[in-house]
Amino acid sequence: MPETALRVAVVGAGAAGTLTAAQLLRRSAALRVDLEVRLIDPAATTGRGVAYATDSVHHLLNVPAAWMSAYPDVPGDFTDWLDRRAPGVHTGAHHVPRALYGEYLAGVLADAEAGPGPGRLRRIHERVVGVRRTDGGVTPTPTPTPTLTLTLGSGEPLRADAAVLALGNFPPGEAWVPPALHGSPRYLSDPWAPGALAALPREGAALLVGTGLTMVDIALTLGRAGRTVRAVSRHGLLPLPHAESALPTAPPPSLDPGADIHQIRRALLSHVSACRRTYGNWRVGIDSLRPVTAEIWQRLPVTDRARFLRQYQSLWNVHRHRIPPACARALREGMDAGRIRVTPGEVADAVPVEDSVMVRFRDGRTLRVGAVVNCTGPQEDVRRLDDPLVTGLLTSGLAAPDPTGLGFRVAPCGRLHPPADSPPAPLWTLGALRRGALLETSAIPEIRTQAHDIATTVLTTLTATLRRWNA
Repeated sequence: MPETALRVAVVGAGAAGTLTAAQLLRRSAALRVDLEVRLIDPAATTGRGVAYATDSVHHLLNVPAAWMSAYPDVPGDFTDWLDRRAPGVHTGAHHVPRALYGEYLAGVLADAEAGPGPGRLRRIHERVVGVRRTDGGVTPTPTPTPTLTLTLGSGEPLRADAAVLALGNFPPGEAWVPPALHGSPRYLSDPWAPGALAALPREGAALLVGTGLTMVDIALTLGRAGRTVRAVSRHGLLPLPHAESALPTAPPPSLDPGADIHQIRRALLSHVSACRRTYGNWRVGIDSLRPVTAEIWQRLPVTDRARFLRQYQSLWNVHRHRIPPACARALREGMDAGRIRVTPGEVADAVPVEDSVMVRFRDGRTLRVGAVVNCTGPQEDVRRLDDPLVTGLLTSGLAAPDPTGLGFRVAPCGRLHPPADSPPAPLWTLGALRRGALLETSAIPEIRTQAHDIATTVLTTLTATLRRWNA
């Protein structure tokens, strides 16, 4: 490879990493930039990650297919792909199986790789466990030398001019887990780990801790396997369903820039109520907030953001992060039949006994179950993650946690913002690791825009540096 070729590492080959790699290849073609994209992830597949690796036909996209194009400038790309794959089977209004979307993303990257332009893709099936600067902390470097060295799980170093961290969702947090459960075959810490559900003991009911999106998927899977499911969370709230048919759109509300969180809450509740009266459905009001959610979030001081996460997040999540109507019907059928039961509750203790687990809740109730499954959702506080890459970035000063703890502190373009006055390294991120800055950042409509913008920013930054090298 010529010394002037740029090397960009994309760490993670799930949806965010695949979309970023595809956009880098597209942008390199448009800019005629000699580029090698190094897409690094130990998974055997590309494009699936945790969300789309499932092969269950009952695990559906949580939004209609019409919203799921890989490209913000080609809104019909996914629905066109569906029609080419199986003409007449799916429409843009359908919530299609998630496995189909993983297949689509792999095809998106293959098409970008095969497209015109000098960009090349190198897929590396390893884990990145560390990153360090090789330019002495000076950006740009005075000579055309890659400024980053990534350490792979094998110990091999990999040089890069820039890296994009597309790490996706991490396994669930375990702060609530009683000590006696750790290491027990009757406790499942991560239901999305390959083969995890199949390894659960089959006798006895399953207790799912958490009642969000993960719980719905796992409850429907285990319920179909003939197992009784009990699910608990602090509030016992369930995700609400999407509407059965397409809804009208409404403009977002106008808010006072100086409003505090209580005033904003009242204004948003009033807006949603007005939309329900005008359009006949509260979902119109919630959906109208999508273009302005990040702006509202960024107006809040850190204390108000923390208050939202502590007091209002559960209620927001069940209205904002909804489930397909088919999943809602299946869940209701299971609940009506007694196979699935959802109640408020907090686990105080759990002790494995001979053929089961005895669980005690904070209200004094007890429950004997065959297995306990952690469905609390991904751990988002980077300060609590047991991940060598994330920990190394924080301890080395290449990254800093967002003040909320939700992901990294980032610039508006997604570049990692180091602590104090250190110059930023050529490191960017997207998706869940930007939640502290944006609140809503893990859905495809947000990720595809971030992937497009990061690809443009990275190549613009690196080509400008390259021009200075060659001047």
